[in-house]
Amino acid sequence: MSQVTLEAVDYQADDAKEKFVQSLRETGFGVLKNHPIDQASVQAIYDTWQGWFNQDSATKEHHLYNKGTQDGFFPARISETAKGFTQKDIKEYFHYYPWGQCPATHQPQLDNYYQQTTAFASELLGWIEALSPPDVAARYQEPLSNMINGSDQTLLRVLHYPPLAGDEEAGAIRAAAHEDINLITILPAANEPGLQVQLKDGQWADVPSDFGYLIINIGDMLQEASGGYFPSTSHRVINPKGADMSKSRISLPLFLHPRPDVVLSGRHTAKSYLHERLTELGVI
Repeated sequence: MSQVTLEAVDYQADDAKEKFVQSLRETGFGVLKNHPIDQASVQAIYDTWQGWFNQDSATKEHHLYNKGTQDGFFPARISETAKGFTQKDIKEYFHYYPWGQCPATHQPQLDNYYQQTTAFASELLGWIEALSPPDVAARYQEPLSNMINGSDQTLLRVLHYPPLAGDEEAGAIRAAAHEDINLITILPAANEPGLQVQLKDGQWADVPSDFGYLIINIGDMLQEASGGYFPSTSHRVINPKGADMSKSRISLPLFLHPRPDVVLSGRHTAKSYLHERLTELGVI
């Protein structure tokens, strides 16, 4: 394990913007503490959705995902396979969009969090743009924060990593090494550790998982838009050991996606880039 560690940046500090963007530049990840996202609402979502995932499969599959729009429940049997891997990740999840399907009793809770965190993402994208060197900023076809305005593609994923039984497929882990597709991802520290990022030297470093921290990482679309200045780095969720194998893990990433018409580079719009990546992943 690498000795390099990610440090949480105090959102309230005078130099928060600079330290945060520098961390993104160096590792593709930034961690914030004392931020405005309400932690009570995060815990409430963890509790509510743990109960939902504890239901029997037939009940959950009343909300089985729509193939065309990708909203709804994705059971473990059709979970993602990371690019370059053959084993499916050990997880199940629910895709929430404000326009998509959702259990009626759970929708207000998710929508409140979705709106609150999307608004915060606009602020963070403003930080990133403000501290981009002039030659990098010149690549942005429009302000970064504007790219997500009016987008109906931003995705809130409620992830459930079930307890491990010990009979999992050889080599399978909760989330194999991968990069995110979108501009940035915002993730409240989950209720269990396991998230790791791959550093420039190839070694893996634990991402701080203290409850109350907020984890932000660069996605492929921002890497594309910045000409590689901001790196979309590989990350994974490793399997727990010992007594922790019996614990579930809930995770709540919000993937900030631009409007489909946004021009990322001379090669891609957001729509063409997303289609290419989802095809590679076998999702479409």
